[in-house]
Amino acid sequence: MLKNRDINEASCVGWIVVKDSTIWLQDGQLPEGSAKELNLPIENARFVGEYQHNAYYWVNESDVTSELDMYSLRDCLHFPEALFLLMSKAIQLGHMTQSIRYCPVCGGRNHLNNNQLAMQCGDCRTLHYPRIFPCIIVAVRKDKQILLAQHPRHRNGMYTVIAGFLEVGETLEQCVAREVKEETGIEVANIRYFGSQPWAFPSSMMMAFLADYQSGEVRPDYQELSDADWFSVDSMPEVAPHGTIARTLIEQTVADIKAS
Repeated sequence: MLKNRDINEASCVGWIVVKDSTIWLQDGQLPEGSAKELNLPIENARFVGEYQHNAYYWVNESDVTSELDMYSLRDCLHFPEALFLLMSKAIQLGHMTQSIRYCPVCGGRNHLNNNQLAMQCGDCRTLHYPRIFPCIIVAVRKDKQILLAQHPRHRNGMYTVIAGFLEVGETLEQCVAREVKEETGIEVANIRYFGSQPWAFPSSMMMAFLADYQSGEVRPDYQELSDADWFSVDSMPEVAPHGTIARTLIEQTVADIKAS
């Protein structure tokens, strides 16, 4: 981690300037250079990690005086995974500074604690760490077919796998079974963990699973979905983009079907 004087002058510093779920890009890339030449406030810059031997610092767009070209994190799915995760981390920290401004314990004003990257109450001194919302996402297989669903927000006709938020007192496996049942009417079995992905919209952690069809007929919950159905690997619709764990789940299931 560089000192303030160094990041003000060094040209090998990477910058992740965030606002909500958007990021400042220059020519499609994260800006690199000294804080001085990029007109960035070193007093508000916080180290978030390294990538290819470059130190990356997070700054909130609200602390920058110049106008910046901001792009959705979704436009950055093609970035290398390690760099995409740093971008997600910065967005979630930015969300923390905006959403936990006041202490839920005593109502005092919170300020960023630089040592732990948490918000701390100026009155009772309680530390408040970033809120992470646990979600499941699952690919369900039935023989040589995969269960895919379309959401109303996917206006381009894209299909994806089933996902939902974890409820209090619920295991991840119970959440998988419940979400699939609620959204499609299907019962699943052989639920097994696959992987995870931080999903900064605004601050979720996607925990991915594979599951097998057990029983039931597809009956989409039209309050949640526009459509849901079984698809064979040779008649797939447009699916979630590369870089998402949804796409990885779909590709893994397709590969498993072809291998069998």
